[in-house]
Amino acid sequence: MADIFEKLVKNYGPIGQHRERAHGYFAFPKLEGEIGGRMNFRGKEMIVWSLNNYLGLANHPEVRKTDAEASQQFGLALPMGARMMSGNSNYHEQLEKELAEFESKEDAILMNFGYQGIMSAIDAICGRHDVIVYDAESHACIIDGLRLHPGHRYVFKHNDIEDCEKQLQRATALIEKQKTGGILVITEGVFGMAGDQGKLKEIAELKNKYEFRLLVDDAHGFGTLGKTGAGAGEAQGCQDAIDLYFSTFAKSMASIGAFMAGPKIIIDYIRYNIRSQIFAKSLPMPIVVGNLKRLDMLRTMPELKEKLWSNAMKLQNGLKERGFDIGKTDTPVTPVYMKGGVEEATAMVMDLRENYHIFCSIVVYPVIPKGHIIYRLIPTAAHTDQDIEETLKAFSETKAKLDAGAYKAEAIPDMAETK
Repeated sequence: MADIFEKLVKNYGPIGQHRERAHGYFAFPKLEGEIGGRMNFRGKEMIVWSLNNYLGLANHPEVRKTDAEASQQFGLALPMGARMMSGNSNYHEQLEKELAEFESKEDAILMNFGYQGIMSAIDAICGRHDVIVYDAESHACIIDGLRLHPGHRYVFKHNDIEDCEKQLQRATALIEKQKTGGILVITEGVFGMAGDQGKLKEIAELKNKYEFRLLVDDAHGFGTLGKTGAGAGEAQGCQDAIDLYFSTFAKSMASIGAFMAGPKIIIDYIRYNIRSQIFAKSLPMPIVVGNLKRLDMLRTMPELKEKLWSNAMKLQNGLKERGFDIGKTDTPVTPVYMKGGVEEATAMVMDLRENYHIFCSIVVYPVIPKGHIIYRLIPTAAHTDQDIEETLKAFSETKAKLDAGAYKAEAIPDMAETK
């Protein structure tokens, strides 16, 4: 019999294999100081494009004041226990009510975390006879939720409505053959890597031909899209067709937690059957009170979203004017597509950080095909015009170096944190 740890030591995985050179720099970096457009990294001030602090609420004075006062009043322990047993409060129920109203739904349920929450919600909703149809580029939390599903699942090509219909036909045929079960379609309001919106309206129109329910993960759309900030469904004019609307507080609200909104009878079912909440401690009171404040600001301060979009357009237009490929994004998420290997990408990142003081996230193989590089920039309301201009200049200069072969290397730079 083999030691179960043996295989782990022999193969750390495609990313973990670089840990001895990458830890603390390319992976698990430590950003320090006040959250904002500029923070400190290894003792240097950086323009930071890696935080989903879309509306700049993370360090807003009103938010900091509410968080501090709530912590002083309630402490971090209250309420104790899971909500079903002893961890409920009027504040938790008020936040659910206000979220449901904001999303034009009958009811909502709070969840401790987005990743954990949607996984567990999928598990609660779908049984072994049900069929799930989902977009190929769905977030890892959805994929892991599908791994819990004991029934069939069919994937459609990203935002390909023709293929979505084909998979709905397959799912419908299987349900008819089984003579039991239903269909759940899952997609995203905004795909966080490429920044394109899911084709919610077109998918919803397929309800005229097929019987299914629609679950939308709108983590990046909540607070950033739509007239009121209610998300991609509002922006596309199809919010009513979304049966279950899911989002997290970790993006626009710069907080912790998540929620799912929908018909009261279904949310009630989820409330009494979602294992990740039934068997987990309730969200601490300061988090809940803080989220109530953030939601109020999201609703009553449209200038935050306007500033976000102003910065996003300046950054995206500036990149396009300089010949960069930013794909099909129609949201603040700003991908920059380049050609190169992992070694070149890490050398370029090092140059950006060390010499230009630009900190942004990079995506390479195995997340995307070999020979490709994606820089993922997240503009926020906290960024300034100077931040944008310095970043555009840095990208132009480092792209020229990349094209000239200046970043060719045999291995990734050894930038691991020394102890």
